Amino acid sequence: MSLAERSSALRHAVWVLRGNLVTATAAAGAILLALIAIFGPMLVPYDPVASDVPRALQPPSALHWAGTDQLGRDVFSRLIVATRLDLAIAVTAVSVSFVIGAVIGSLCGYVGGKLDRAIGRFVDVLMAFPLFVLAMAMVAALGNRVENIVIATAIINLPFYIRFARAEVNVRRNLGWVEAARACGDGHVSVVLRFLLPNVLPAMAVQMSLNLGWAILNAAGLSFIGLGVKPPTPEWGIMVAEGARFISTGRWWLVSFPGLALMLAVLCFNLLGDGLRDILDPRLRT
Repeated sequence: MSLAERSSALRHAVWVLRGNLVTATAAAGAILLALIAIFGPMLVPYDPVASDVPRALQPPSALHWAGTDQLGRDVFSRLIVATRLDLAIAVTAVSVSFVIGAVIGSLCGYVGGKLDRAIGRFVDVLMAFPLFVLAMAMVAALGNRVENIVIATAIINLPFYIRFARAEVNVRRNLGWVEAARACGDGHVSVVLRFLLPNVLPAMAVQMSLNLGWAILNAAGLSFIGLGVKPPTPEWGIMVAEGARFISTGRWWLVSFPGLALMLAVLCFNLLGDGLRDILDPRLRT
């Protein structure tokens, strides 16, 4: 991309954000989450895994902004550190499934025939299972390590991208500009990678944004039921599970703060989807 094209894309992104307050707020929230994930663990006031039993179950105060848990650990410090892990799992899993699914789906949509039918049946079988239950089975079989959570989350996200890319490419593969690229001597792989994929990616970015929020919930859900990250590692799902035992005793902060963090993270990525489509789609640039 030339300097002029980059400048035009940047102006278009600024124009979209200025005209859509919801998208701008969601983008600001996503950037804030990324900054917290990168720099937060270096700035937290307390060691997130250090116990201080005499200070256990203290409500929010000037010393502990989000209170302390049953072991006297600072809830705010654990929330901040957990942001890096949850975002890392979600971004890695969705990126892997996005790249693999986009390539496989584009090839199926372009080539068609037996390859398309075989991949289509595989996707149908995969989607016949409840996806969270499938993730539970894979993590239980492989072991509840972070890399296995990423693998399971990536696999259950694959069908969305394969189907989406296959449908979009199938519609475009016989259009005039694709025929022109073939007539100019471009091979099939070049046509898919240089011409079809760039036109499919903007629409898939919306799905990717939605899947990021869902992947965060998936990782937190696995941890909540004991199949995700192992304690005492700070993770939002673990924090909700540990705090749920104290709801009846009035220790509301143990569940409220990690639950609020989950809600805001998922909301940011969900609201960001439509804005990404408007920013990335070249047909909307004037």
